[in-house]
Amino acid sequence: MKRITSIFASLALGAALFTGAAQAQEKGLIGIAMPTKSSARWISDGNSMVEQFKAAGYETDLQYAEDDIPNQLAQIENMITKGVNVLVIAAIDGTTLSNALENAAASDIKVIAYDRLIRDSEHVDYYATFDNFQVGVQQATSLVNGLKERFPDQKPWNVELFGGSPDDNNAYFFYDGAMSVLQPMIDSGEIAIPSGQMGMDKVGTLRWDGAVAQSRMDNLLSGFYTDKEVNGVLSPYDGLSIGILSSLKGVGYGSGDLKMPIVTGQDAEIPSVKSILAGEQYSTIFKDTRELARVTVGMVDALLQGGEPEINDTKTYDNGVKVVPSYLLKPVLVDKSNWEEVLIGSGYYTKDQIQ
Repeated sequence: MKRITSIFASLALGAALFTGAAQAQEKGLIGIAMPTKSSARWISDGNSMVEQFKAAGYETDLQYAEDDIPNQLAQIENMITKGVNVLVIAAIDGTTLSNALENAAASDIKVIAYDRLIRDSEHVDYYATFDNFQVGVQQATSLVNGLKERFPDQKPWNVELFGGSPDDNNAYFFYDGAMSVLQPMIDSGEIAIPSGQMGMDKVGTLRWDGAVAQSRMDNLLSGFYTDKEVNGVLSPYDGLSIGILSSLKGVGYGSGDLKMPIVTGQDAEIPSVKSILAGEQYSTIFKDTRELARVTVGMVDALLQGGEPEINDTKTYDNGVKVVPSYLLKPVLVDKSNWEEVLIGSGYYTKDQIQ
């Protein structure tokens, strides 16, 4: 009798699993194209979306392209062939997807640009991201506050600028936001740029590569700081910050009488949070990928259920062909004073991960 009961229980469980899978398949298949696993934040983005899409009743096809553009194009084309209902794309290069998106449109597949704007295509339906200009404002404001705190008696402050990848539309918003704070101070003589290197064409860092940032910082130090000290470095991303800090520490900053310059960042990656607690990196910007996933899942669900996706910006993001309706989330500045409240209090990290 127990064996018969067990068989029926197994059959019931199997039926329930089959029904759940069938319902998910019936509700839709979502293709998620992520740029790389080399950054912890993209892994978090992917995991959050898979989890939340599953909870909403969707199946997912998550692919990482490891910063290889042809690989991402092939992955997207494969998703189109599979018959996904919606594509969620965090582009490696936001200018290379036009043909793939034409194919998606021909198959009536909606496209949501995720965190990075897809340019030069009319076939981008919505954009989910953070207020990227405000990210830059927060980075520069933190840089200035740090300069006042650590070097109160020195002016002008010697600062160097780093930008993100020139093929990532966000990099320009980060830079422009930062310069809205820094340029007036450069013009007034409060901040000096000893290298003279300004503008994304000179300070951009292709593929957000930390090794490239470290090499450039090495060259800046040897070329412009043999008889002066650097006080601050605008860094738009934690992965660059780690490389920049390695360069600075390599020539003695942070030891003896040579104070560590103020170095900013973004994404609140664990190594950088630890660096902040160690008194090296000064700050970072927290972008809660769980919230970005939630907004994206909501957009997809509205699209597929006949509703209107929630947006809060219809002016900012012109991709060269159209202004893409967007939802902008608020970034949060994190430094030594609030890291525990923001990162641990929100449940994004556990204390054991940081300390």
